[in-house]
Amino acid sequence: MQLLPYQGDASYHPHFFSNHESNELLQLLIQEIQWKQEPITIFGKQIMQPRLTAWYGDETKPYSYSGITMHPHSFTPALIHIKQKLDAFANCQFTSALLNQYRNGNDSMGWHRDNEKELGPEPIIASVSFGATRKFQFRNYLNKNDKLSLPLTHGSLLLMRGTTNHFWEHQIPKTKQPIDIRINLTFRILN
Repeated sequence: MQLLPYQGDASYHPHFFSNHESNELLQLLIQEIQWKQEPITIFGKQIMQPRLTAWYGDETKPYSYSGITMHPHSFTPALIHIKQKLDAFANCQFTSALLNQYRNGNDSMGWHRDNEKELGPEPIIASVSFGATRKFQFRNYLNKNDKLSLPLTHGSLLLMRGTTNHFWEHQIPKTKQPIDIRINLTFRILN
């Protein structure tokens, strides 16, 4: 299902992984991933990221954003399984994955675009979610009034291609509702 009304290509697939497979993958990701919390620089100020992160993939390709550089770990068997399914579906070869663990509703990700030069001129991002459903929001970069929200559910895939990350920002806002853990993996191709 195509989500954006203009200037982008984003599709949502709510049951990309079965519920049983999603439950198994969530437990593996909680246990096997080398999670950490790092400081980032926003508007010249250093703060701790409001989530846990990890970077996996091609060991020769570190990834930098908001003043930090992440050095990759080798893909685990669970990540290889997820990657192979995404590669086949998206008809490409993802090289790396940024993993985010949202421990509760206080953990979040602010407005941003995945448009770093290492991702190329028209990046493809495959965003897979496991665990609690969280609200995901798009906002047009030039016209901030154009917004769209959708719930990213357990086992879902959000696929962003083409000019999406040039023209649209996205975020996972905080929520005061009691909410369980959510793990999100964004697979990318680094040049």
